Amino acid sequence: MMCNGNELNFSHRPVMLDECIESLAIKADGIYVDGTAGGGGHSFEIASRLTTGKLIAIDQDEAAIMAAGARLAPLGERAVVVRNNFRNVAQVCEQLGVDGIDGLLLDLGVSSYQLDTPSRGFSYQADAELDMRMDKRNPLSAYDVVNTYPCEELRRILFEYGEERFAPRIAAAICNAREQAPIRTTGELVELIKKAIPAAARDGGHHPAKRSFQAIRIEVNAELDVIAPAIRSAVNLLRPGGRIVIITFHSLEDRIVKQTFANLTGGCTCPKNFPVCVCGNRPQVKIMTRKPILPTAAELEENRRSHSAKVRVAEKL
Repeated sequence: MMCNGNELNFSHRPVMLDECIESLAIKADGIYVDGTAGGGGHSFEIASRLTTGKLIAIDQDEAAIMAAGARLAPLGERAVVVRNNFRNVAQVCEQLGVDGIDGLLLDLGVSSYQLDTPSRGFSYQADAELDMRMDKRNPLSAYDVVNTYPCEELRRILFEYGEERFAPRIAAAICNAREQAPIRTTGELVELIKKAIPAAARDGGHHPAKRSFQAIRIEVNAELDVIAPAIRSAVNLLRPGGRIVIITFHSLEDRIVKQTFANLTGGCTCPKNFPVCVCGNRPQVKIMTRKPILPTAAELEENRRSHSAKVRVAEKL
């Protein structure tokens, strides 16, 4: 999803569209959920394949909801758009009177629209107020994380969520600077990060602030915390044969998806010396992608956001 300045000007070039549509195995009369609707690109392609079925498009970003609503409007009652977080998929379905679904798609992480809109404060490429909230109703912003979190907590976030090896130096630089005055903009934060990283380490291919910005964004939006619960909720809603398709963009997301899928394939967890099963656990899904689906060479050329994308698929038993 990309934006050229206007909040509703999402381009409709969804990541790995063909692979996602094929993996969902869409039935014309099925009920499907796009938990991260964005500009409505994936949603439109799903809903356009339905006849008597329905597509529920969910997003927490108000601008995305407006864009997806406009994109899906021509499809009439085949699509409904709901502003919410995909972790609440069970609640959304209940409110809509839906007790079972045939597929769910999640396109995790930040959208290109959010990155490319400077005022949202996600990007290290443009100077703006520190924000990074996907949902503006969220009381926690990047400003709060940077200016109020204890130094050790900042270090932990930068290391765990950004996999930043210079996390101690960056956290110390932030804490020292904010003692003089609050850090208010992305530009100020970028300069602090650059100075904290040794010059020799700043010559690599990645922007020196990339990992830190990822870490702070993940903390602000609780991005990793919602993945496993959302998958489990979705699997509970899936009808037998229904598919869950998830696109990830970095190793932290992918690891959670892979592990959660693996856990859901497991059966009895009772100790081996128990004569009978007392836990009642049964396998809930089968994994359709032993290795993740990767973007084609053609897509890599056409869509810069797809370069780190991976798709994993599971089917309800």
